[in-house]
Amino acid sequence: MAQAESGAAQWAMRLAAVGAGLFIVGPLLAHFWVVPSLTGFVLFDLGGLLGLVALGLGVTAALRGHGAGAGLALGGLMTVVFLGLASGGAKVPRINDITTDTVNPPRFVKAGDLPGNRGRDLTYPGGSFAEQQRAGYPDLAPLQLALPVDEAFPRVEAAARSLPNAEIIRVDPAAHVIEGVCTSRLFRFQDDFVVEVRPQDGGSVVQMRSKSRDGKGDLGVNAARIKALFAKLS
Repeated sequence: MAQAESGAAQWAMRLAAVGAGLFIVGPLLAHFWVVPSLTGFVLFDLGGLLGLVALGLGVTAALRGHGAGAGLALGGLMTVVFLGLASGGAKVPRINDITTDTVNPPRFVKAGDLPGNRGRDLTYPGGSFAEQQRAGYPDLAPLQLALPVDEAFPRVEAAARSLPNAEIIRVDPAAHVIEGVCTSRLFRFQDDFVVEVRPQDGGSVVQMRSKSRDGKGDLGVNAARIKALFAKLS
């Protein structure tokens, strides 16, 4: 029995060490483009799961009288970080394409020519996405501006260029459309966005769409990006 209990503590430390390595290596490999962003994120998730298992083994060993070993401490730390990050995604709908106009959403044009989007369907999914968005982001709406379209568009373009980690790939003053790509700092996930300034009642209405290239969910970043742009304009 003592050997089994000792083994639990040893395995807790081994799994915690491997998990900690994946916790660090996954983001680094993705950040420096060694592996795709999603692969780096999967490695990070795997590290978190190993930390959770290590915590369980460490607790078991401690309850059987072998003390709080290093595996328990490291596994506990990793679990807190991992669950803390995961809890943010649980509060938002598991969708990755957000738009202020679910009936006539802004359309991607230039984004479809980018290498990362070749072969992808960039049309808005509609249906269940729209329903989940309304439930998850009831306050998300187009932005009304008391300016004619030609006056509003330069301001919208400037605001879009100031978005964090944004690269503008298309500016069409005639159509009043802007397209861009935002790249996350750590995992290098890329999200495409498009902004349209439309005339309305002598003024303008700004419609925006932001779509992630990877994953089924987006942890709320696309809706946050739209709100950030509108906050700059407000």
